[in-house]
Amino acid sequence: MSARHARLSAILLAVCLLFTGQALTAPQRAAAADPGYLMVHFTGDSATGQMLYLAHSSDGLHWNDLNGGAPVLNSKIGTKGVRDPALVKSPDGSKYWIIATDLCIRCGSTYTDGSPNFVVWESTDLVTWSKPWLLSAAGLIPGGKNAWAPEAIWNPETNDYVLYWATNATVNGIFKYRIYSARTKDFRTITTPQIWIDPPGGTHVVDTQMTEVPAGTGPYRYLRVSGDGQNNVEGSNSILGTWTNLGNLSSIGLTGNVVEGPVWMKFRDRNEWALYIDHNNANGVREYRPILTTNPFDVSTYRLQDPAGYDMGGTPKRHGAIATLTAAEESRVLARWPNTPAQRLQSYNFQDRYVRHTNFDVRIDPGVSPVEDSQFRIRPGLAGTGTVSFESVNHPGYFLRHANYHFQLVHNDGSSQFAADATFRKVAGLADSTWSSFQSYNYPDRYIRHYAYYLKLDPITTTTGRGDATFRVTS
Repeated sequence: MSARHARLSAILLAVCLLFTGQALTAPQRAAAADPGYLMVHFTGDSATGQMLYLAHSSDGLHWNDLNGGAPVLNSKIGTKGVRDPALVKSPDGSKYWIIATDLCIRCGSTYTDGSPNFVVWESTDLVTWSKPWLLSAAGLIPGGKNAWAPEAIWNPETNDYVLYWATNATVNGIFKYRIYSARTKDFRTITTPQIWIDPPGGTHVVDTQMTEVPAGTGPYRYLRVSGDGQNNVEGSNSILGTWTNLGNLSSIGLTGNVVEGPVWMKFRDRNEWALYIDHNNANGVREYRPILTTNPFDVSTYRLQDPAGYDMGGTPKRHGAIATLTAAEESRVLARWPNTPAQRLQSYNFQDRYVRHTNFDVRIDPGVSPVEDSQFRIRPGLAGTGTVSFESVNHPGYFLRHANYHFQLVHNDGSSQFAADATFRKVAGLADSTWSSFQSYNYPDRYIRHYAYYLKLDPITTTTGRGDATFRVTS
């Protein structure tokens, strides 16, 4: 019996150790399963760089490019370039806005001849965005020139949003950039702008970013950092009230105008903050770099991170915004922008021709230029399961859609009708089973085919029709 008891004791001990190990690792698994962070940013001074890109991070320090590192939004209005995006979420989580500088350096604009407007998008789910509109800002300021680096925050004192940005104008005989603020409820109209930050003399201030601090964290409810030559950090208990200077970033070697686009981020799993700065490094290259602190009110605790401690991903990360995601938001974002390659649809019976858009009509053509007009990302279908939808590469958010049995490239309005009209089932090619054909989701007796080189949605009953409705998916 003693030997049997010994064996039983050993087994019980092993079981206890097993469950103890599981209990110890469960919090780590839970932490790993927590939702992560979303960054929206631009990449640099070029036509493709001045579009909007997304990156995701699970820990707030290591970032992965979404959408294969390709842009997710671009602007065809104003200067046709966007940069310095702010991402704003309504207090109840029912709406989101992206507000960006309307500026296209080296593609039509200059730093001295920019735009007085901002470009704004709106969404109810963080993945389906409206068409952009222009919001007048500097034009409401006497003598105002450019409108740069917009930011916005909900103000519970006034029950609306405070929009703030940089505009260059002459005030009291001094022409320089100051930070102006205005109030808005919808980012379509704003109140008369007021000077919010005005450094003494001729000192400019361009980039300011503010965040709300969780209650009980410290002596102030709000923190802001400004690209004002000193990189000052300030605290306040009222957005439009008095601000107290808490120091500047010179304590970590950041002086002068080497810092742009500061953005605050609170780690969700610990009492630590990151202040990301668009930093001009020793090689003259701008890149985001995090500063960490456990006490954002004490500048002496700020620690500029060594490159080994973070990874910004494949594309350059310039002046942007960071949002802490909910589980539902993260699920939608990652499903919407996987790393789907750009592909083309080659005609079966005119093999030198590819499906392309031109002035939003859709046809097959040879020698497409630019080639991006014939490139699409084949997404999971907007409707149904096991289906596909075709999203334009150079007009992100626009899909091939049929209407009255003809095709156009159309902006996704988020409606169920749009989803059905832009969804297809990929089946074996009607003329050659090694190729592909695409059956309409809401008219299953009809297929995508070309006729007189334009795309149509038709029933297919003839040999010619089967050839017209057959395509090769190729890179």
